[in-house]
Amino acid sequence: MGAVATSAMAACAAVTVIALAFAEYALIETYIGRAGAAACVAGTAALMIGLGAVMITAGARPKKPAAPPPRSDALVDRALEFVKEKPVVAIAAALAAGFLAVRNPGYLGAAVRSFVEGQEPPRR
Repeated sequence: MGAVATSAMAACAAVTVIALAFAEYALIETYIGRAGAAACVAGTAALMIGLGAVMITAGARPKKPAAPPPRSDALVDRALEFVKEKPVVAIAAALAAGFLAVRNPGYLGAAVRSFVEGQEPPRR
């Protein structure tokens, strides 16, 4: 019911704003013409949007910076931290690695062997 009430109030607010814009247009049209009245309505809308933005940003408070977690020397932990900090760069690097693996599968085999060599196979 709360969502329905909120939707109904939002619809009423939209109708009210449109009605006020028509009223402003009709009031000003006789003095400055159609183009001027349309410009005044657009200016009023821009002014209201600007005031709303100022009110929203004035109410926003910056978050306190969190203390950074202790740095880990493990390769996997550092890689995950890098992905969290710079996801776009990580995606680009993954795409480049995938492209190289497709172009020359020997690189992929060498990379897999370098991680697997010296380890025992998992027991079943």
